[in-house]
Amino acid sequence: MIEFRGVTKRYPDGTVAVDELDLEVEAGRITVFVGPSGCGKTTSLRMINRMIEPSGGTILVDGKDIMAGDPAELRRGIGYVIQQAGLFPHRTILDNIATVPLLLGWNKADARKRAAELMETVGLAPEMAKRYPTQLSGGQQQRVGVARALAADPPILLMDEPFSAVDPVVRESLQEELLRLQGELGKTIVFVTHDIDEAVKLGDKVAVLRVGGKLAQFDDPGHLLARPVDDFVDNFVGRDRGYRGLGFRSSAALTLGELPTVTLGEKPARHAGWVLVVDADGRPQGWLNTAESAADGPVGHEHLVPGGSLYDVGSGSLRSALDAALSSPSGVGVAVDERGAVAGSVSADDVLRVLDDARRDDAA
Repeated sequence: MIEFRGVTKRYPDGTVAVDELDLEVEAGRITVFVGPSGCGKTTSLRMINRMIEPSGGTILVDGKDIMAGDPAELRRGIGYVIQQAGLFPHRTILDNIATVPLLLGWNKADARKRAAELMETVGLAPEMAKRYPTQLSGGQQQRVGVARALAADPPILLMDEPFSAVDPVVRESLQEELLRLQGELGKTIVFVTHDIDEAVKLGDKVAVLRVGGKLAQFDDPGHLLARPVDDFVDNFVGRDRGYRGLGFRSSAALTLGELPTVTLGEKPARHAGWVLVVDADGRPQGWLNTAESAADGPVGHEHLVPGGSLYDVGSGSLRSALDAALSSPSGVGVAVDERGAVAGSVSADDVLRVLDDARRDDAA
């Protein structure tokens, strides 16, 4: 656990970056610091490993004052990931990841073995081991940065806007990868971002900071979206907070409907309207509008209309169910099981009925 007790950072010119910060970062969970530029979120993060030293107050890591010991010793138990990875350009990917174990006195063989294991853990192909950072994409470099931070198996991981420099598709992939890793490793993670969507997706708890380093609200994402404490938090969370809040609403009461399908290579019934096209394993490939399609014979990929997002029934989220329905060209969302095969259909009306019932239950 990490505790901030009245922590302040004041610079010689009088600027206050962090002002009397009080909060507890739970062990084994992801805590996100979010807020506008100048709110002190990165300063707060860097005070944990003493890259910036506090002007006042106390920071405790596992009950010990960070100022009581050697900074180098403190940092050995803390991984650190920054924007654009910060890799050594003259070292191979394998040796970049092995950097911290080597600094801690591991022999080269053990350090490289650990690095190779972590490449697999973060989803990097073994053949990338001998490449250099400039030969990797931005997303791949960020994966290397995460692997390097995990190399000495630190209990704490600090992540300073690590995904902000990559494109939205890669960013979403990296977010999913982080959540997968956290499910396996259970690290204590402090994550800084300016993006409220990223904060509520990743955080078990979210700390919203005001300009000047004042804590505005510290809450779990569902409560943050549902009950902002004031106008600042309300405005920062944004006008879409009701939609984001669906991500924390259970879809357990949602009943799946039937869905007409046709397998690739087969001939659909004529004038049946929208039909979902699946492969031999029942996985969605796209939609076919038989009332408009010029296809007379077997359905091929060239006849398909992209299908929108899919609702994974295992996610349990009303947001993903509604998004599937709204993004589908047919107006009907596709639900899939853990194998990615079609499990049924969802409609926006059904999602809104479940939401309405849930709100009545909340009010009762």
